[in-house]
Parts: sequence; C-alpha cells; structure tokens
Amino acid sequence: MENYPKYVTREAIESLVKKLSLPEPGPFTQDWEYEVADVTRINEFLSFYENSSFNEEERFALMIVIIESLNDAIEKGDVDESILRKAKELLLKDKAIHTNTIIYWSLESEDLEDCFAITPFIRCVKEMI
Repeated sequence: MENYPKYVTREAIESLVKKLSLPEPGPFTQDWEYEVADVTRINEFLSFYENSSFNEEERFALMIVIIESLNDAIEKGDVDESILRKAKELLLKDKAIHTNTIIYWSLESEDLEDCFAITPFIRCVKEMI
C-alpha cells in the first residue's frame, strides 16, 4: 500500500506563504489551500511548481492550490489548453504525491453534473495513473 500525502501540513502552508507571498491562514482557517486559489496566478504557480526545489508536502499543498485555481478558471470559462496540459504533466510526473488529490477531485462515483468543473479533466488524468 502506497503512503500518499493525505492532508496539507502547517509546515507546508508556512513555507508556501513565504515563497509565494500567499495570504497567511487566519486563526480559524480550515481550508487554506482552497482559500488562496487565484486564477490570475495559475501560470506563476505552475512555473514555481516545475522550477523550484521544495519538498513533497509543499508540492502536495501547492498542487491543491493549482487545481482549485484551475477549477475556478474552468467555471469562468477562462482556461487555456496549454495550462491544462502543463497541469496534467505535473500531476502525472508526481503521481506518487498526488494520487489522493486526483482521487478526491475525480469524484469517481458521481454524475458529472454533480461534480466540480475540473472533474472531467481530473478523470482523464486518473485514467493515466
């Protein structure tokens, strides 16, 4: 049984806050990785993910930020195919880190009309792992 990351750690949050100038979590924040998503920073997030040296926990947390940002962009109808290709490439490259994230966003047993905007994309990625 693989030991994939399951949750975003406080250490990963603190590191990404510093490295990417993201908002710090408040005292009652529970879903920081969703709250800091930003469609205007997707390219920056992808570039940082691809070109920076950081640990597995940080990669796990940042990918969730990326996916939530992409989900928001897809909902707005404003996402470029090249961005989706890059996200898919990174998800597959680090599938050992992101398997739980892929499973979560794929909502495998749900009808697509009851899913996230990004679920069809994630289901395609899931078929490749």
